[in-house]
Amino acid sequence: ADTLRQIDAPGQLVVVDCLTLWLTNWLFPIEGQMDLAAWRRERDAMLATLPQLASRVVFVSNEVGWGISPLGREVRAYVDELGRLNQEVARRCGHLTLMVAGQPWTRPVEEPFDA
Repeated sequence: ADTLRQIDAPGQLVVVDCLTLWLTNWLFPIEGQMDLAAWRRERDAMLATLPQLASRVVFVSNEVGWGISPLGREVRAYVDELGRLNQEVARRCGHLTLMVAGQPWTRPVEEPFDA
């Protein structure tokens, strides 16, 4: 959220690539333990910041729930958390594009989030 606010400017395009890796770094840090409460605070701050930005923002993310996932509590929690993150970001976007086999499926969001 802080980074988005710092680089925000009218007429600027910001590409966030990617939400999947951002979540991975929060939930599976190289050093230390996962801090789920800190992750949720940062996620909520980022989501709250989006409607305030003058910049256009493009988010890249993966849809990991459509593939085969290994069994395990951590994997399932990750898949679920990414699904929730993708849904929350999508609710705040004006357009969504799903890439399938290199083909874009794009549509406007019917009711974008309005803070």
